[in-house]
Amino acid sequence: MDETVLVQARGLTKEFVKGRRVVDDVSFSIRTGETLGLVGESGSGKSTVARLLLRLEEPSLGQVRYKELDLLSMTSQEMRGIRRQMQIVFQDPYAALNPRMRVKQILTEPFEINREKPPAGLASRLSEMLRTVGLDESALERFPHEFSGGQRQRINIARALALRPEFVVLDEPVSALDVSVGAQVVNLLQKLQKEFGLTYLFISHSIPLVRYLCDRVAVMQSGRLVELGECEQVCDAPREEYTRRLIAATPEM
Repeated sequence: MDETVLVQARGLTKEFVKGRRVVDDVSFSIRTGETLGLVGESGSGKSTVARLLLRLEEPSLGQVRYKELDLLSMTSQEMRGIRRQMQIVFQDPYAALNPRMRVKQILTEPFEINREKPPAGLASRLSEMLRTVGLDESALERFPHEFSGGQRQRINIARALALRPEFVVLDEPVSALDVSVGAQVVNLLQKLQKEFGLTYLFISHSIPLVRYLCDRVAVMQSGRLVELGECEQVCDAPREEYTRRLIAATPEM
């Protein structure tokens, strides 16, 4: 794993209601090629942190850097060039796909959103994207409702990788799937990381899942970062009582 810092958050704060901070002074860095797990109970602020990193929401205070670039000072046009490098896979594989679009349109959409000309040989590129996530090219002409939850999440992952990003946020990508299907998706994510040299922020409420997939783990409680360290250290000898409760509350995989 590269020791170069790819993504850095400093003092990230988000106030939705005056006086109530959903994210409160959160700082961490993600090294190139690693998987950082972000864990905590529902409502702890994990997904908001992810959206702030990608500038899908604007922070009230703080700084986000990507390869030493200050993202919060960039114009929307400047951000367009960065967004192709930073993608997200959402939690719900059912809600994330437009039911009126064929898979072919779904996988082509990132090029249109980022105003990029689709690559030469687009059809073969789309077929390759599907094969990469374990689906057959016959899926291109089908609609989302024709697929299972696990297959839909594979399509979501293929869409996230369409522009060949470096950094991918995985926002509870298996929480809506049953255990065996979720395990297959997690193993796929590991394979893709090695194949494409990806850097992940993996958001979850499951400590055992984070321990399996991640290099380091950051623990959030009520909008604040309460513990951060190497996965084995945090899982085997947590400093915080809150982390110990999280570990006790989630069964082993």
